[in-house]
Amino acid sequence: MTVNDIPLISFLQRVLDPLIVMGTLYLSALWYREPFSGYLLVLMVLAFFISSAVYQHIDPYRTWRSGRMWAYARDTVFGWCVTIAVLLFLGSSSGLKYYYDERVVGAWFVATPAILLASHIAVRMVNSPVRSRVVRSAVVVGANDVGLKFARICDEQPNLFMAVRGFFDDRTDVRRPPGMRHPMLGKTGELVRYVREHGIKMIFISQPLSAQPRIRKLIDELQDTTASIYFLPDVYIFDLMQARFDNVGGMPVIAIRESPFMGLNSTIKRVSDIVLSAIILVLLAPLMAAIALAVKLSSPGPVIFRQRRYGLYGEEIVVYKFRSMTVMENGAELVQASRRDPRLTPIGAFLRRTSLDELPQFVNVLQGRMSIVGPRPHAVAHNEQYRKLIKGYMLRHKVKPGITGWAQVNGLRGETATLDKMEARIQYDLDYLRNWSLWLDLWIILRTVKVVLTRENAF
Repeated sequence: MTVNDIPLISFLQRVLDPLIVMGTLYLSALWYREPFSGYLLVLMVLAFFISSAVYQHIDPYRTWRSGRMWAYARDTVFGWCVTIAVLLFLGSSSGLKYYYDERVVGAWFVATPAILLASHIAVRMVNSPVRSRVVRSAVVVGANDVGLKFARICDEQPNLFMAVRGFFDDRTDVRRPPGMRHPMLGKTGELVRYVREHGIKMIFISQPLSAQPRIRKLIDELQDTTASIYFLPDVYIFDLMQARFDNVGGMPVIAIRESPFMGLNSTIKRVSDIVLSAIILVLLAPLMAAIALAVKLSSPGPVIFRQRRYGLYGEEIVVYKFRSMTVMENGAELVQASRRDPRLTPIGAFLRRTSLDELPQFVNVLQGRMSIVGPRPHAVAHNEQYRKLIKGYMLRHKVKPGITGWAQVNGLRGETATLDKMEARIQYDLDYLRNWSLWLDLWIILRTVKVVLTRENAF
């Protein structure tokens, strides 16, 4: 992978691939003179979301980045086969398959992976016109873990066409990390002379952020050469979360800790939330009406319990639940519900055990205050308590809170009676932020159904 491959891969994932998946279906319909109907539009939308989720999970571009093109082709075809399997299942279970011409769909199934692979190869050839396969000479400034890792990658991936000649560093031999495969070429002050004498094409600076004055001086001295200069930032000293390269008004920045829901991901997340929550509310409307009546008749008080919680970016929101207790705690002090809690109403224990008390939160999802999947919102009183005790606690608020979450399907549903349990829950929440994908959301939803049916840790 060259340095220019990162924006190229982004272009393929976000622009070209969706256009090919949807455009090939449209062309198949034209080829067989099939009128473009609303059913084909539904199929387009389903294919877009499902293929996005599948390819995010499989990530064929990891093999693209390493130059293993046969493995990349295999992953691309396999991902499309999984997409086809999901579409066939949905079509059979819903009866939609009878509205489609089998010739159109069959041609689309066959043509799409071929066009995907052909277009990717063509774009890559245009973006990088072979460059005569010249191996570019490189040196690394900084014999540290990051510099060694970079040199090892260059050795292991010949498709990068870079040969690391060695390192420049001012530290003594004792302070250098073990396992160096390349020679020490000299002190940093000797770099410019070496680059000029040996015609070095690329210089990679691997220095800590604290060395900024030294780096600026080095870059000024290197103006007397024609070498390309790159900076290898040691960002791994931080707790990375959705780390990525970006720009603000054309100025390059490195995201160290960011929400996973930016740009297209934000749209995918919001659309899936609206569609799923709307369907669920329509289907469960009779059940919710029956629950509301039961709550009203079983104990005095309102049907809906409104509680203040922290939402996106730590801003207060109001969360709706069916009332399951005789009290309406919403202040600075709050006691978590426990097994055989005397505050539970006659129907409250059943509602909490089956999670039916959570159903009104789908209205919160439609309002945009919550998501179907995300870190569970804690009461404001609990947030103020635990943010002082658990490192990184508030990072869970970089996304909207969810009705269900990664922690809940991993055995941390219900009461968190000890600090250790809450810390474990927060770790799962942060893992969700680091590894989010639409595929992971769907997996959590499926596992939630199992957890609810088995009534794990519910009371």
